[in-house]
Amino acid sequence: MPKISRIEPIVPAIKPLKKVAAYARVSMQSERMMHSLSAQISYYSKIIQKNPDWEYAGVYADDFISGTNTVKRDEFKQMLSDCEAGKIDIILTKSISRFARNTVDLLETVRHLKSLGIEVRFEKENINSMSGDGELMLSILASFAQEESRSISENIRWATKNRFEQGIPNGKFRIFGYRWEEDQLVIEPEEAEIVKRIFQNFLDGKSRLETEKEFAAEGITTANGCRWVDSNIKVVLTNITYTGNLLLQKEFIEDPITKHRKKNRGEMPQYFVENTHEPIIDMETFQYVQDEIARRKELGALANKSLNTCCFTGKIKCPHCGVSYMHNKRTDRGGCLEFWSCGSSKKKGGHCEIGGSINHENLKKACAEVLGMAEFDGALFRKTVDYISVLTDKDLEIHKNDGTVTAAVYAPPAPKRLPRTEEQKAHMRSLMKAKWTPERKAEMSERMKQMRKERGENWRKEK
Repeated sequence: MPKISRIEPIVPAIKPLKKVAAYARVSMQSERMMHSLSAQISYYSKIIQKNPDWEYAGVYADDFISGTNTVKRDEFKQMLSDCEAGKIDIILTKSISRFARNTVDLLETVRHLKSLGIEVRFEKENINSMSGDGELMLSILASFAQEESRSISENIRWATKNRFEQGIPNGKFRIFGYRWEEDQLVIEPEEAEIVKRIFQNFLDGKSRLETEKEFAAEGITTANGCRWVDSNIKVVLTNITYTGNLLLQKEFIEDPITKHRKKNRGEMPQYFVENTHEPIIDMETFQYVQDEIARRKELGALANKSLNTCCFTGKIKCPHCGVSYMHNKRTDRGGCLEFWSCGSSKKKGGHCEIGGSINHENLKKACAEVLGMAEFDGALFRKTVDYISVLTDKDLEIHKNDGTVTAAVYAPPAPKRLPRTEEQKAHMRSLMKAKWTPERKAEMSERMKQMRKERGENWRKEK
């Protein structure tokens, strides 16, 4: 009988395509740089799509963003997210400096991608992150890129300083109340009236909070259409530009790698340029406002008449949280209950180790006793006491202006209990006895047994 053999069909193995993406970045906003970015995107799109072994996974591009860190590089972060989701196998990029100028960020990112099995190819340096000497070469060249960035930053700082010395501002900054016409600041009449009103409100004794509420009620907004708030009202009140003069180098970049901006408090020279544009506020008024701001800052919360202040305001300190206690009022059974609690309780997620509150009237009694007063005198208290330190929910320390410290015990108010007659007590007992019948007790017992069974050993913790 003839021998018959079955020949299985051979299915050719199809090599899976590599998912390839590219990353491009430019950091200078100009027509030339825009062309450079579009050219990079077009270039990498063609390269990826021409390769028969590759699958196009997109080109990620950040424009006008520094490479010294990844915080503001949204496309870069999206690319990393897609890598972690398994959407990318290979990343192409022009050079190390396009990918990152910060050595630490570069190596951490490349190592993370390597752990995911993703290689990064740097075209200019001809480096593959998966090769044996890839990380060594990256470390060396990235250090050069970082120093190049630092050198560029130093050159920019020198050029900026040179412009400041000539009285030339560093670019056309935005300021409410003015607009730029070529190289000159020109008053914007409607906005200038709002600036004048902010200063006049302050001169009339109004707090920034009162101005904020006033503007909100009238629908007055900032140049961006946003609500005026305390912080930007303060910026207006302290900006010397409104006097027709310029103060240059109010801030400076502390580190070229982190790009952290710092307020200039004497670390760098400043340049005062007089009579550069038309003033909205005269210098005498502006200086008076600065002196008044300093005076109100010294007074603290007492300077703000819109707050609920009294003799204890700013005087009760929490040593655990480092903040002052706040004055609160609450209606309690027809009366008004005043008490003080740690300011950290007002903050989101805030917690104080001491906790609880201090009754206003009992605090007055404790202070009167320490100061030897027959009756508490708020004016004398402020004149004599520097601050009160809250140690526990019962123990206080009163620090006087002469440097002496006296311990005081705060007595919490006794809880208010309405007196009950014997008839009322007997009535309540009869009600409870009628409610808790043997059937009800058995029902509750079974319910508790079921709860313990469902929750297991941790049932007490979950109660």
